[in-house]
This record gives sequence, C-alpha cells and structure tokens, in this order.
Amino acid sequence: MLKTLGRKWREKIEFGIFTLPVLICIAVAFYIPFAMTVRYSMTKWNGISKNPVFVGLDNFKQIFTGDTNFADSAWFTVKYAVLYIVLVNVLAILLAVVLDMKLKTTPWLRAAFFIPYILSLVIVGFIWKFIFMQGFNSLGESTGWSVFALSWLGTPGLAFISILLVSIWQSIGFYLVIYIAGLQSVPEDLKEAATVDGAGPMRKFFSITLPLLAPSITISVFMALTNSIKVFDVILSLTGGGPGGTTYSIAYDIYRDTFQNNLYGYGTAKALILFLAVLVVTILQLAFFKRREVEA
Repeated sequence: MLKTLGRKWREKIEFGIFTLPVLICIAVAFYIPFAMTVRYSMTKWNGISKNPVFVGLDNFKQIFTGDTNFADSAWFTVKYAVLYIVLVNVLAILLAVVLDMKLKTTPWLRAAFFIPYILSLVIVGFIWKFIFMQGFNSLGESTGWSVFALSWLGTPGLAFISILLVSIWQSIGFYLVIYIAGLQSVPEDLKEAATVDGAGPMRKFFSITLPLLAPSITISVFMALTNSIKVFDVILSLTGGGPGGTTYSIAYDIYRDTFQNNLYGYGTAKALILFLAVLVVTILQLAFFKRREVEA
C-alpha cells in the first residue's frame, strides 16, 4: 500500500517537473501579457510616461458612446467578415471538387492556387497596389475597357471590393487544401451506391459529399472567421485605411490609435474588446457547426 502511494506521488512529481517549464512559458507569453492588457485598458497612457493615469472604465465608455471611428471600423469589419467567409468557402469547395476529379493538370493547379498563400499579405498588398494603380492603367490604355479605368483604390466601394478580392486570392489555397483532404476522405462506395440508385452528380454532392464535408467546413469557417475579424496587413499595404478612412478595420483602428496617436491605454481597451468579440463569436460558431456535424 505504501509502495503504491509512493509510486503515485513520484509519478505526480515527475509529471509536475516536466510540465512546469511549459506552464511557465505559457504564463509569460500569454497570461501575464493578458493581465497587463486588462490593467492598461483602464489607464490613460501615452506609452512613454512611467506612471499611467488610472481612469477606470472611461476608455470603454468613450469607445461605445463617442468614438465614431470605432463604430465605422466595426461595421466595415462585419461586412468584410461575412462576405469573406461566404465567398472564400464557396469558391474553395467548388475548386476542390474540380481538382478532385483526377485531371492531368491537377498537381500544377493545386500548386498554382496554394503559392499565393505562401506569400505574406503585406507583400501581396503591395503587389496588387501596383497592379491596381499601374497595371490596370496600362491595360485600360491597350484594351479600352472602362473597368480598368476605374479608381479601384480611390473609391470607397471599390476599395472595399479590392481588399476583399485580394484577401480571397491570397488565402483560398489554404482552404482549398482543407476541402481536398475532406473530399478524399469521402468513401467511394457511398458514391457508387448513389449512382446505382440513380442519383445524379448534383444529388450526390448535396446528399453525400457536402454532409460528409462538415468537419472540413467547421475548420475552414473557424479559420476564415478569426482571420477576417483580425484583418489588418492587407489594409495597411493596399489602401492604408483610405480613401478618407473608409477602409479602417477594427485592428487597423487599434493600430492607428495606439502607434500613431500614442493612445496606448485607449488602444489597449479596443484590443481587449476585439479579443472578447473574437472569443464569443468563435465559441458560438464552433458550437453551432459541431451540432450540425452531429445531426449530419
């Protein structure tokens, strides 16, 4: 009995010794900075002074009652997130179905769609900025098409569309890989049985393939949701928030207040609100899609 208790305690001590360094790293990298974020969100601080002024919940009151930039950036982020999630997942599923048909060019096409994802969104933004400003101008002069003469980065509506299209172009390869893996896990005998029963391609897709893609859809929607809510780098490099601040996302608004206006306490409060929003939306999304997976 004593030997058994001694062995159990020894195993617990060994487990604690091996896990303690990991817990310390997690605390230093996440929990301590998060606690400092909560603290600084209740202060008025310019990032330089040694003694931030405690203001309580005044920063949060200002954000929700008197900050029109935050409201506009939140609306921009919501529009962007909804369209990005829907379009990138629909296009990725359609492309995955086509590339899963064992075509001769399938390996090359997969590589072509995935290569943009390797590039940083900042680099992609600068590349497309050159295309929109110089490339489209040259194409307009050579073809005479009016679509190339539009101010894609100088008009609020077109600037929003430009950000959305560039983001989808850069990231669709990532979601494509997820859906191809999901399609390859669909049992072939189910498709063959459906064919024997007289089901057509559309019927097989919506009755067999799509329900069995539920785990892949859950992962892809989760990734698209978190990435779209935190969109920043493509805006920084492509439009810089213009024209006239109409393409400010929440993340870009936080960056502008914190690092350009030196409102570190105020920007930290906005960052905390963004964190809580991402957390709540993510939990709801995962719960909803997991329930749909069980039903499917």
